[in-house]
Amino acid sequence: MSYMSETYLTVRYAETDMMGIVHHSRYYPWFEAARTDFIKKSGMSYTDMEKMGILLPLTETGARYYYGLRYEDEVLVQCRLTKLTVARCEFEYEVYKLPEMKLMTTGKTGHGFINRDFAPINLKKLYPDVWLKLSELLYKGE
Repeated sequence: MSYMSETYLTVRYAETDMMGIVHHSRYYPWFEAARTDFIKKSGMSYTDMEKMGILLPLTETGARYYYGLRYEDEVLVQCRLTKLTVARCEFEYEVYKLPEMKLMTTGKTGHGFINRDFAPINLKKLYPDVWLKLSELLYKGE
Protein backbone atom coordinates (compact mmCIF):
# COMPACT_ATOMS: atom_id res chain seq x y z
CA MET A 1 0.00 0.00 0.00
CA SER A 2 1.37 3.39 -0.93
CA TYR A 3 1.89 6.26 1.49
CA MET A 4 -1.33 8.06 2.43
CA SER A 5 -1.53 11.66 3.63
CA GLU A 6 -4.30 13.01 5.83
CA THR A 7 -5.88 16.45 5.55
CA TYR A 8 -8.48 17.66 8.05
CA LEU A 9 -11.18 20.16 7.09
CA THR A 10 -14.39 21.62 8.47
CA VAL A 11 -17.27 22.17 6.05
CA ARG A 12 -17.90 25.89 5.59
CA TYR A 13 -21.35 27.32 5.00
CA ALA A 14 -20.31 28.65 1.57
CA GLU A 15 -19.52 25.08 0.48
CA THR A 16 -23.13 23.94 0.86
CA ASP A 17 -25.99 24.19 -1.61
CA MET A 18 -29.72 24.89 -1.23
CA MET A 19 -30.25 21.34 0.04
CA GLY A 20 -27.80 22.04 2.86
CA ILE A 21 -25.19 19.56 1.66
CA VAL A 22 -21.71 20.14 0.27
CA HIS A 23 -21.95 20.99 -3.43
CA HIS A 24 -20.17 18.48 -5.66
CA SER A 25 -17.80 21.14 -7.02
CA ARG A 26 -16.35 21.78 -3.55
CA TYR A 27 -14.71 18.37 -3.37
CA TYR A 28 -12.12 19.27 -6.01
CA PRO A 29 -10.53 22.05 -3.92
CA TRP A 30 -10.45 19.53 -1.06
CA PHE A 31 -8.67 17.05 -3.34
CA GLU A 32 -6.20 19.78 -4.25
CA ALA A 33 -5.55 20.58 -0.59
CA ALA A 34 -4.96 16.89 0.14
CA ARG A 35 -2.65 16.52 -2.88
CA THR A 36 -0.68 19.59 -1.76
CA ASP A 37 -0.29 18.05 1.70
CA PHE A 38 0.82 14.78 0.09
CA ILE A 39 3.53 16.57 -1.93
CA LYS A 40 4.70 18.41 1.22
CA LYS A 41 5.15 15.06 2.99
CA SER A 42 7.59 14.08 0.24
CA GLY A 43 9.91 16.85 1.40
CA MET A 44 9.10 19.37 -1.31
CA SER A 45 6.16 21.57 -2.26
CA TYR A 46 4.22 22.40 -5.38
CA THR A 47 6.00 25.76 -5.32
CA ASP A 48 9.38 23.99 -5.24
CA MET A 49 8.36 21.83 -8.19
CA GLU A 50 7.15 24.83 -10.19
CA LYS A 51 10.38 26.72 -9.48
CA MET A 52 12.27 23.73 -10.92
CA GLY A 53 10.06 23.89 -14.01
CA ILE A 54 7.75 20.95 -13.25
CA LEU A 55 4.04 21.64 -13.77
CA LEU A 56 1.24 19.14 -13.07
CA PRO A 57 -1.86 20.07 -15.07
CA LEU A 58 -5.02 18.12 -14.43
CA THR A 59 -5.74 15.61 -17.21
CA GLU A 60 -8.55 13.59 -15.64
CA THR A 61 -10.85 13.82 -12.66
CA GLY A 62 -13.76 11.99 -11.14
CA ALA A 63 -15.66 11.47 -7.91
CA ARG A 64 -18.29 9.17 -6.48
CA TYR A 65 -20.60 10.58 -3.81
CA TYR A 66 -22.09 8.13 -1.31
CA TYR A 67 -23.52 10.47 1.34
CA GLY A 68 -23.85 14.22 1.77
CA LEU A 69 -21.77 16.29 4.15
CA ARG A 70 -23.29 19.29 5.92
CA TYR A 71 -22.21 22.63 7.35
CA GLU A 72 -19.66 22.29 10.19
CA ASP A 73 -19.11 18.57 9.61
CA GLU A 74 -15.54 17.57 10.43
CA VAL A 75 -13.88 15.88 7.46
CA LEU A 76 -10.78 13.80 6.80
CA VAL A 77 -9.46 13.63 3.23
CA GLN A 78 -6.97 10.84 2.64
CA CYS A 79 -4.77 11.02 -0.46
CA ARG A 80 -2.44 8.49 -2.04
CA LEU A 81 -0.41 8.29 -5.20
CA THR A 82 -1.68 5.27 -7.14
CA LYS A 83 0.11 5.54 -10.47
CA LEU A 84 3.43 7.01 -11.57
CA THR A 85 4.99 6.93 -15.00
CA VAL A 86 7.72 9.14 -16.45
CA ALA A 87 5.04 11.40 -17.97
CA ARG A 88 1.97 11.07 -15.70
CA CYS A 89 0.71 10.42 -12.21
CA GLU A 90 -2.61 9.62 -10.59
CA PHE A 91 -3.93 10.27 -7.09
CA GLU A 92 -6.92 8.76 -5.30
CA TYR A 93 -8.88 10.34 -2.47
CA GLU A 94 -11.22 9.15 0.26
CA VAL A 95 -13.37 11.64 2.15
CA TYR A 96 -14.56 10.60 5.61
CA LYS A 97 -16.99 12.20 8.05
CA LEU A 98 -15.51 12.42 11.54
CA PRO A 99 -15.56 11.19 14.20
CA GLU A 100 -17.29 8.05 12.90
CA MET A 101 -14.92 7.62 9.90
CA LYS A 102 -17.87 7.15 7.56
CA LEU A 103 -16.75 7.02 3.94
CA MET A 104 -18.64 9.80 2.15
CA THR A 105 -16.88 10.30 -1.20
CA THR A 106 -14.08 8.80 -3.27
CA GLY A 107 -12.26 10.49 -6.10
CA LYS A 108 -9.26 10.51 -8.36
CA THR A 109 -7.23 12.96 -10.38
CA GLY A 110 -4.77 12.38 -13.19
CA HIS A 111 -1.92 14.76 -13.99
CA GLY A 112 0.72 15.12 -16.66
CA PHE A 113 4.28 16.31 -16.09
CA ILE A 114 5.04 19.31 -18.31
CA ASN A 115 7.53 22.18 -18.46
CA ARG A 116 6.83 25.92 -18.50
CA ASP A 117 6.35 25.75 -22.29
CA PHE A 118 3.56 23.21 -21.69
CA ALA A 119 5.59 20.45 -23.35
CA PRO A 120 5.51 16.96 -21.81
CA ILE A 121 8.62 16.00 -19.86
CA ASN A 122 10.21 12.76 -18.73
CA LEU A 123 10.28 13.27 -14.97
CA LYS A 124 12.62 10.34 -14.29
CA LYS A 125 15.21 11.57 -16.79
CA LEU A 126 15.08 15.32 -16.12
CA TYR A 127 14.37 15.33 -12.37
CA PRO A 128 15.63 12.02 -10.91
CA ASP A 129 15.46 13.28 -7.31
CA VAL A 130 11.78 14.19 -7.65
CA TRP A 131 11.11 10.88 -9.40
CA LEU A 132 12.79 9.01 -6.54
CA LYS A 133 10.80 10.83 -3.84
CA LEU A 134 7.49 10.15 -5.58
CA SER A 135 8.46 6.54 -6.32
CA GLU A 136 9.28 5.96 -2.67
CA LEU A 137 5.85 7.26 -1.63
CA LEU A 138 4.13 5.13 -4.25
CA TYR A 139 5.77 1.95 -3.02
CA LYS A 140 6.08 2.75 0.70
CA GLY A 141 5.06 -0.25 2.76
CA GLU A 142 5.10 -2.75 -0.12
